[in-house]
Amino acid sequence: MGAGKTLVGALVAERSGAQFRDLDTMVEDMAGMSIADIFATHSEDAFRAFEKSALPEVLRPGSVVALGGGVVVDDDNWRLIEEKAVTVYLEVPFGVIWERIRHWKGRPLILNRTPAEVEALLEQRRPRYERATFRVDGPQAPGVLADEVLKLWSA
Repeated sequence: MGAGKTLVGALVAERSGAQFRDLDTMVEDMAGMSIADIFATHSEDAFRAFEKSALPEVLRPGSVVALGGGVVVDDDNWRLIEEKAVTVYLEVPFGVIWERIRHWKGRPLILNRTPAEVEALLEQRRPRYERATFRVDGPQAPGVLADEVLKLWSA
């Protein structure tokens, strides 16, 4: 949520010649509607079910994947991710994240929530994020982050 996973992931894929996959995009394709519409017409549980179903498909060897911020909370998802992927946590302070996302439309988990509520959601997820294989200082420029991720990925 606002860490830059999609942008940095796409840059890493481009620079490494790997395929880029975005879990949120795959969910939208499977559902035939936007994430906001999935939440509005079904529920967060329905979105998470789509996400869980798509996860094995995106975790292909040699791919760079941008995972949705909440997918890692589910224990089964996390086990699969740990088994199939090298993970990188783009560690970004909440203040920076809030400045990036506060005006985003179509993000149901931040819609009508206060900054404190969104920060609490991030804090609930943080312990899982911190279990990633690698951590990088996320407030850097996307190109710098991509270079750092590439170094870690090839180490």
